[in-house]
Amino acid sequence: MSQLPLIARPRRNRKSPPVRAWHRETWLTADHFVYPLFIHAGPDDQPIGAMPGCSRLSPEGLLREAEGALEDGVRSLVLFPAEPDEHKTPRGDHAWASDGLVQRSLRALKERFPELVLCTDVALDPYSSDGHDGIVSEDGRILNDETVAVLSRQAVSQAEAGADVIAPSDMMDGRVGAIREALDAAGYTEVSILSYTAKYASGFYGPFREALDSAPRFGDKATYQMDPANAREALRELELDELEGADIVMVKPGLPYLDIIKLLRDHTALPVAAYQVSGEYSMIKAAGANGWIDERKVALESLMALRRAGTDVIFTYYARQAARWLRDA
Repeated sequence: MSQLPLIARPRRNRKSPPVRAWHRETWLTADHFVYPLFIHAGPDDQPIGAMPGCSRLSPEGLLREAEGALEDGVRSLVLFPAEPDEHKTPRGDHAWASDGLVQRSLRALKERFPELVLCTDVALDPYSSDGHDGIVSEDGRILNDETVAVLSRQAVSQAEAGADVIAPSDMMDGRVGAIREALDAAGYTEVSILSYTAKYASGFYGPFREALDSAPRFGDKATYQMDPANAREALRELELDELEGADIVMVKPGLPYLDIIKLLRDHTALPVAAYQVSGEYSMIKAAGANGWIDERKVALESLMALRRAGTDVIFTYYARQAARWLRDA
C-alpha cells in the first residue's frame, strides 16, 4: 500500500516562539496570584523548616515582604496567624479580637500599602486549643451552627480592620450565607467572600500545620472537609455557595484536584480559585534542591496547569518567585 502524503503537520504551529504565541490557549501572570503569608507577633522572622523560603513574619517583616511583593507585581495577599498557646481557647475567642494579630496586621498594611488587596482566612484552627476549624463539643463532635455564629463575628472583625476579601476555609454548612448576612448588616457590602467551596481532607497540608502549629489535637477533619474520593459532592457545595452569596469559589488542594477545578469551571460563571498548598510547594522545593527536577520549570508548569484547568485566581507560596520568573522570561 502506498503511503498517503503527510498533509497535516501540527509541528508547523510550534516552529518558533512568535508562532507558538499566536495560538497559546492559556497564559499566566502575576495578576493571577494571591501570596499567602504567615505572621506572628514576635520581633524576628522565623524560617519554616518544611517550607524553604517561607517564614513566620514579624510585624516589620510583614511590611517588608508586602513591599517586595508589590515590587514584583504581586498585588494580593492572604494572612495566616501563628498564635501563641495563651491565645488559644476551646471557642477560639481571640479570632474576633479587635486588637488581634490579623486585625493589627490588616490596619498596618492598609495604612502603608492601600493599593494591596488583602484577604483573610476565616476558621478557628489557629485560635482553637483543640486545633479544629470549629468548636468541639464535650463528646468530640465539631459543632456546626455554634461555629458559624463565631465565624461571622470573626469575619466582621476582619472587615472592620480592612480586609477586602473574606475567605472562609472552615467547611461548616451555611457559613457563607451567615457571613454575608453579618457583613451586610455591619455595612460591609463591598467586602467579597471567597469560599473554600471544595476543600478536601488532604494529606498535602502537613507543612502548613507545622507553620501555624495548628494540627488537630485529636482525630482528623474528615467530618467537615471533603472526601478525596468524591467529585460530584463538589457540585453540591458549589450550588450552596452560589445560593448563599459567594463571590469566588475555591478548590483546595490544587494540582491533585485539577478534575475538580475543571468541574467547577464548567458549572459556574463565578471566578474559580485554587490553592497550591504547602505540600505541593514543599515537594517541588525539595526535589529542586536535590537536583531531581528543574524547580523553576516545574513550578511554572504546575501553576500553568492550574490555569489551564480553569482557575482565575491561584493562592501560591511561589507568587513572588513566579512573578520574577515570568517577568524575566
